[in-house]
Amino acid sequence: MNGCELPVIINSGSGNQGITVSVPVLVYARELNVGEEKKYRALTLSNLTAIHQKTPIGRLSAYCGAVSAGAGAGAGIAYLNGGGYTEVVHTVVNALAIVSGIVCDGAKASCAAKIASAVDAGILGYNMYIRGQQFYGGDGIVTKGVEATLKNVGRLGKEGMKETNEEIIKMMIGE
Repeated sequence: MNGCELPVIINSGSGNQGITVSVPVLVYARELNVGEEKKYRALTLSNLTAIHQKTPIGRLSAYCGAVSAGAGAGAGIAYLNGGGYTEVVHTVVNALAIVSGIVCDGAKASCAAKIASAVDAGILGYNMYIRGQQFYGGDGIVTKGVEATLKNVGRLGKEGMKETNEEIIKMMIGE
């Protein structure tokens, strides 16, 4: 979290995001005693879901990348639990509705708490959906359809957080 020299898998250029999309999925796979193929499919889904969310935001944003990674982990966990496309996309939308807006202020120890919140939102998003609860279009940044919601998240991260990013940089350099 603080630039440790140990190797780690990355996602979207970030070791913290790589940990977030991988470790929770691996833990769930072990606990659910799933086969190797299902485990690897869940890891692939988790990673690609996070990348798909993060791509429109861009490389540098005050939008916390752990949010996208946590929603990706939720997608992988939904798949491990037998979820299909519908369960996965609702898990992602629910997770994003819960934690979008967390601010990134640099990779450091507090990222662990942000990661925990994002993964918890991914798991909560799945559990909400399988119990008949979800966020609907008009609930904040959520709109009808997963791709339209992801478009809003991309807009929030890329356009909405430009000034926030500049202010965070000023704070970090002591201005």
